[in-house]
Amino acid sequence: MIEVVRPGPLATVQDLGRPGRAHLGVPRSGAADQRAFRLANRLVGNPEGAAGVEFTFGGDFNPQMRVTELVPGALVAWECVGGHEPWAANTFRFELAGQDGGTLVRFWQYYARELSDDAYGNYNFNWGYYLESLRLLTSAGTGKPLLA
Repeated sequence: MIEVVRPGPLATVQDLGRPGRAHLGVPRSGAADQRAFRLANRLVGNPEGAAGVEFTFGGDFNPQMRVTELVPGALVAWECVGGHEPWAANTFRFELAGQDGGTLVRFWQYYARELSDDAYGNYNFNWGYYLESLRLLTSAGTGKPLLA
């Protein structure tokens, strides 16, 4: 179960931080939830300290998600089980595949109910914006956080 409790418009690449360097003026930093971060890495076959992407939602948007499929290094799928009624029972899927020395990311959102054209346009734009920000973050080191 994934539940976003304190949303904010930000996606960052994190690792386990820099513990033990405060005397040098280096803050600990790293993943916000160290336990979950380590577990997520173990689940996909990565070393515990491998980099990962942390993201939050913006405003009062607080969907609760349940992971339904996980294939380490290739696939993660989840379903909205609460917190945002328009997404109730929607499913989401990321598939990863190697391509030309990089990683191809494919994303799907399967809608459990028909949406208005405006709602569909909003979701389509927002996911596109997020994925482009993620691409920029992983390729250039700087994403484009959406300010809510």
